[in-house]
Amino acid sequence: QVQLVESGGDLVQAGGSLRLSCEVSGSFFRINRMAWYRQAPGKQREWVADIRSSGNPNYINYVKDRFIISRSNADNTMYLQMNSLKPEDTAVYLCHALVVRVVGGAQYNYWGQGTQVTVSS
Repeated sequence: QVQLVESGGDLVQAGGSLRLSCEVSGSFFRINRMAWYRQAPGKQREWVADIRSSGNPNYINYVKDRFIISRSNADNTMYLQMNSLKPEDTAVYLCHALVVRVVGGAQYNYWGQGTQVTVSS
């Protein structure tokens, strides 16, 4: 079974920084795309950033100059460095991964439970 566990969420003042982590554990062959999503109260879940196994990142426009996504393939862990945080960044941040469980097999979607980020003004 594959599990994703996020950590690093906290309460922080506007302008502050946080670093989120997402660790993938279990039995699998390879992790392809990894991504961060977020869901604020009363809003739909939205994509924030993703990173391929090659390391190429992509960001939604309004975090592009503030957030940095990275991953360690050796540790099966993804990170999100969030700088210059704003109250509108307040949300539950969820980790997503496309995982190939066996050699030559299909990739499957996995989600973490989320970590709360609260930015006070």
